[in-house]
Amino acid sequence: MNKIWDFIEENPIAAVVAGGEIAFWVAIAAGLVARYLLKLRRTSVVLLLLTPVIDLVVLAGTVIDLRDGGKANFVHGLAAVYLGFSVVFGHSMIKWADVRFAHRFAGGPPPRKPDGREKLRAEWRDWGKCVAACALAAVVLLGLIFLVGDTEQVAPLWGWLPRLGVVTAIWFATGPLWQQFTPRHDRAGSDPEEAHRPEGARR
Repeated sequence: MNKIWDFIEENPIAAVVAGGEIAFWVAIAAGLVARYLLKLRRTSVVLLLLTPVIDLVVLAGTVIDLRDGGKANFVHGLAAVYLGFSVVFGHSMIKWADVRFAHRFAGGPPPRKPDGREKLRAEWRDWGKCVAACALAAVVLLGLIFLVGDTEQVAPLWGWLPRLGVVTAIWFATGPLWQQFTPRHDRAGSDPEEAHRPEGARR
């Protein structure tokens, strides 16, 4: 426990990032409780709209820490990446939680798992979001680099740019590329019309 506190003292931005992630999910949970259990729809909307505000707080904390002379390190880069993925995937994560919460507490339909071509399209769509998130993270990183201006102070942030390229490549390989080369009967197996359609008639 002492090591954790020592780390936070040396890297206060780590607490900001962790707090932002916790606050993000707390806001979503509170918003869904307000919507489905308390029937307070307007309150739910307000709570869910707090998620982008939390992203701005994380960004502001990162900028303030660097402008106050903090030396950039791994955690500052992580804050930029967190911001990029939170902004791009935030709506999808809220929708994911909403479907499951509605099913569990409000009699909504069960979550539907895509299959076949729908699964492939979903993988391509998610990879596109990954590219957008990494691009946004890169913009934030470059903004921090040029905002601070001290080359030595922000040197570690440059190292995050190639990491973002690695993330997009791995996501591509394990997502759409893997799904693209999944055996056709596996991708269409849960689609009765596709499975029983004559081979020559399948698209």
